[in-house]
Amino acid sequence: MTYLGIDFGLAVVGLSLASGPLAEPLGQKRYQSETKLLKFLAQVINDHQVSTIVLGLPEGSLAPKVKTFSKKLEAVTGLPVIFEDETLTSKEAVQKLLQAMAPVKKRRLDHQAAATLILQQYLDQPTKA
Repeated sequence: MTYLGIDFGLAVVGLSLASGPLAEPLGQKRYQSETKLLKFLAQVINDHQVSTIVLGLPEGSLAPKVKTFSKKLEAVTGLPVIFEDETLTSKEAVQKLLQAMAPVKKRRLDHQAAATLILQQYLDQPTKA
C-alpha cells in the first residue's frame, strides 16, 4: 500500500510518500489553480501507484477549503482521502529543520516537511497502515 501525504496551502502544497512505515518528502508544488493542482496530483498518484491519500486538516479558516478540495480530489482520483490533524505541523517542521541547523534553502522546504510529518503521524497510529 502506498500513501500520499499532502500539506495543502493556498500558496504552496507539500507532498510526501510512504510505501512502508516511514514517510519521505516528495516535493512541493506552487498552488496556481485548483484545476492545475488536481491534474498534477492525479499524475503523481498514477506515477507512484498511490492507494490512499492522507490530507492534513488545519484548524481555522482554511479547513472548509481543504474539505471541499478533498471531495474534488476523491472524485478525480477515485481514492479515499483521510484527514489527519495538522495543527502545528508546519511550525513543527520549521523548528525541526532549524534545530538540525538546516541551511536557508532547505528551510524553504517546510511544506514538504509538514506533509511528511502529517503522513508519519498517520502511519504511527497503532490502528493504521
